[in-house]
Amino acid sequence: MKQLIIHCAPELTQAALLEDGRLVEYDTQYPLDSQRAGSIYMGRVVNVLPGMQAAFVDIGLAKNAFLYIDDLLPVHMDKQPKVKPSITELVTVGQSLMVQVTKDPQGTKGARVTTHISIPGRWIVYMPDADYIAISRKIDLDAERGRLKQITEGMLLPQEGVIIRTGAVGQSEENLHDDLQNLRDLWHTIVTKAEEASAPEQLYQDLDLLPRLVRDVIGDDVKEVWINEQKTYEEMKHLLRKQNQSWRGRVAFYDRKIPLFDHFGVTEELNRSLRRKIWLPSGGYLVVDQTEALTVIDVNTGRYTGSVNLEQTVFDINREAASEIPRLLRLRNVRGIIIVDFIDMNLDKNRMAVMEIMTQEVRKDRSKTVIVGWTKLGLLEMTRKRK
Repeated sequence: MKQLIIHCAPELTQAALLEDGRLVEYDTQYPLDSQRAGSIYMGRVVNVLPGMQAAFVDIGLAKNAFLYIDDLLPVHMDKQPKVKPSITELVTVGQSLMVQVTKDPQGTKGARVTTHISIPGRWIVYMPDADYIAISRKIDLDAERGRLKQITEGMLLPQEGVIIRTGAVGQSEENLHDDLQNLRDLWHTIVTKAEEASAPEQLYQDLDLLPRLVRDVIGDDVKEVWINEQKTYEEMKHLLRKQNQSWRGRVAFYDRKIPLFDHFGVTEELNRSLRRKIWLPSGGYLVVDQTEALTVIDVNTGRYTGSVNLEQTVFDINREAASEIPRLLRLRNVRGIIIVDFIDMNLDKNRMAVMEIMTQEVRKDRSKTVIVGWTKLGLLEMTRKRK
């Protein structure tokens, strides 16, 4: 069973998603926080670098945003030139350009932006200029994929494209049409604002925490939503009635003396899972090191000594780590390249078993996660989509 726990305080709103009592996702919002990833700006090109096939765009943040040539070329592969032109043929210094943030600023790097606009709704992601239909890989029934594609094809205008989200399974044609029309109306509002904008200027900001949770998290598998603040409780009920009429769970107001996060064990689990060194129940432990380029996770036997032989001891720890690591990636919101240094195993069947556990666990993740495989040095390489 999934539960969504929302703790409100004057300085911070926190949201925790539990699966069978275990913390798997965590999100926060400060009162003055400006959501940037997903936001759309009218930017101004300030530098074009033909040697890097990239440009820097002023979108009004402290650091200029980075725009790569692939984010300027048509999103539909069939419409892209066989040989990439120089970026100087596509943009010039001083040019105004509508862009969307795909990656927030991090460290010394500015935001990553694209001209391929996409706006997520409850059931679909709307792409005004994509001219194709994509379906979530997590929808694995061919009949349902065919039904959703057939419905969507009849609703799209020329040049429009959509991604059908996992939550669209079983939704009616009316629900999908309403979702598309709402996103289409939103896009027209953004275009109208862009015609009068003076770069750099924000045209659209992605949803605040509460409506984002309704859109992206609360589905049929979430059975309870607990909230400790009356105003937020009423707002959540209103949002659910307005945007998610098919949901049959319950929203509950929490008014006990014990703090909400403490009651559900969220505080204790956050303190454990967000450290650099994370102990496993058996006595083994993980060490998580994050850099700008990648994240490295090291698996260690720690206090666990096993009872059979060395290979079995190592295998036991690695299996436990393989079950825990995908949860930690979701909880810590780790993105990009991830390298896992499991303890060396001699048997190929054990390596395959560990990778299979990882494969099964990452399927629970809403973000696209790809397990690339074992490197020649015995490291497990994987990626988690940046957004």
